[in-house]
Amino acid sequence: MRIAIHAFDDVTMFHLSVPQLVFDEVRHQGLADWESFLVADHAGPIRTAEGYTIADVRGLAAMTDADIVVLPSWTDDGSAVSPELRAAVLDAHGRGATIVGLCLGAIAVADTGLLDGRTAATHWHAAGHLAERHPAVTVDATALYVDHGDVLTSAGTASGLDACLHLVRTRLGAEAANRVARSLVVAPHREGGQAQFIERPVPQAETQDPIAVATAWASAHLDEPLTVDRLAAEAHLSRRSFVRAFRSAIGTTPAAWVRARRLDEARRLLETTDLPVDQVAVACGFTPVTFRQNFVAAFDSTPSRYRRRFDARHR
Repeated sequence: MRIAIHAFDDVTMFHLSVPQLVFDEVRHQGLADWESFLVADHAGPIRTAEGYTIADVRGLAAMTDADIVVLPSWTDDGSAVSPELRAAVLDAHGRGATIVGLCLGAIAVADTGLLDGRTAATHWHAAGHLAERHPAVTVDATALYVDHGDVLTSAGTASGLDACLHLVRTRLGAEAANRVARSLVVAPHREGGQAQFIERPVPQAETQDPIAVATAWASAHLDEPLTVDRLAAEAHLSRRSFVRAFRSAIGTTPAAWVRARRLDEARRLLETTDLPVDQVAVACGFTPVTFRQNFVAAFDSTPSRYRRRFDARHR
């Protein structure tokens, strides 16, 4: 897998490094032979917003055999993409490459026309600008990322990590994405439809924070009934205080978090064990019927089909 990452003068180091950090970790972990490299409108060094010079930057011709093209940000002045960059991105898309716009990079992707008639995410601060600049694009100012399969856009800052981990997950499976996330010490899975918020790190059991204590306990008891009252009891809070504190800390409802956590564990079991699907369902707190319904709704795949695609035991 070859990943071309577009660079330009005054790009921030953070935005430029996010896709490199995630995709290079895939190779470092021995999960797949992924290679990322920088491209610019013209080959040669670029200077970052922080004043660093990066020399090893290729020209747009290097996109020719890229499987993924990432526009990790965009210029502060909001200039339109150059005709050369637009042609290179459209050519890559026409060859089957996935086009990714992270943060303000969604604006550059929209400039190519690939988002016309579609929904896109970008940093909440730029949502109005993107909607005004491209009326044919439906801007979701709340989503972390929006994936159309061939084109993916994300919100700002840390959401780029979520979007890149999502790409790892869709291509290599949940266990591979979790390994990368653990190595980078970031949350392993935030759904694209989650609100744009900063989620605290994966909770550790020893912490005294009541929400972290409750979520750590729930993660170890997914096969049990996990009602709001039970979680509130583990947090030693009233139901009302727990729900309010949970939404403030995690950004979603306890029920939605539990469902997502159960589905993540189900994917791990499907990938790494030979447990029958019905036993996976029970181990994750579902009935066989509700498991299939929730799995298909979340991942557009049946559990059996997912296992055939991502069975890590046969790699």
